[in-house]
Amino acid sequence: MYGDNSLPVFPKEDALTMIRLALAEDVRTGDVTSAWTIPENQNQHARLIAKEDGVLAGLPIIELVFNELKANVNVVLHKQDGDCVKKGDLIAELSGSTRELLTGERTLLNFIQQLSGVATVAHVFQEALKGGKTKVLDTRKTLPGFRTLQKYAVRVGGGSNHRMGLFDMVLVKDNHIAAAGGVLEALEVVKKNNAENLMVEMEVESLEDLKKLLHKGVDVIMLDNMSNEMMAEALEIIKESGDKVLVEGSGNMTLERAKEIATLGLDYISVGALTHSVKALDISMRI
Repeated sequence: MYGDNSLPVFPKEDALTMIRLALAEDVRTGDVTSAWTIPENQNQHARLIAKEDGVLAGLPIIELVFNELKANVNVVLHKQDGDCVKKGDLIAELSGSTRELLTGERTLLNFIQQLSGVATVAHVFQEALKGGKTKVLDTRKTLPGFRTLQKYAVRVGGGSNHRMGLFDMVLVKDNHIAAAGGVLEALEVVKKNNAENLMVEMEVESLEDLKKLLHKGVDVIMLDNMSNEMMAEALEIIKESGDKVLVEGSGNMTLERAKEIATLGLDYISVGALTHSVKALDISMRI
């Protein structure tokens, strides 16, 4: 749901789907290196260590990976999703079959490093917005297949979710508007077809189009690719109109810019970089 930043529930079934794909990709017929170099009955103790500061997400995946491998591995978590870690912090301890520990290592690290990277960036952006009411939103610019997990990680990091996909909210963007013949024409056909009463967001790139949409029953207006000064003017126009529409800023929302507009009065900013190009958090497993 748009703007949702409530405590998220880990999407276990979606995680299992992706874990099965990842194991099929990586393990296939077996881990030949571990099978050939490590005695079958050898057991070891391993630790997951943070190698840099960040926010953790996806830790339930550790146990799910070993369950899928039917591995004899015990998992003890010392941190939980949403915890901030410092470089050198102990995240989890694993004990069991050495072969199975090493077979599952890369798959579990790929997941938790990527998701922790998302949570960390969401946290950093939301911290940059302190001092105002603005919340950071994710977008649909997610890794294919990972959307539910990445959006979970955004909320773990303190961010909020935009729509899940094309099906659960109406977002009329520039191409829709051009095809429909204008903002009011696009809104008219949306209203005629919106039998399910889905939330409606309209994108505007000019103050003229903004004024046309006020008091027309739009739930959210997206100010797209506007300068800080133009957004401030748009917000003043909305305030003077008395329309209680939510306002989202979008386009080139860097961390530096987030700090600049934190107190401008936007309800939300949407940031594709939360998910589409995030740097994985460095985490290692040590036997």
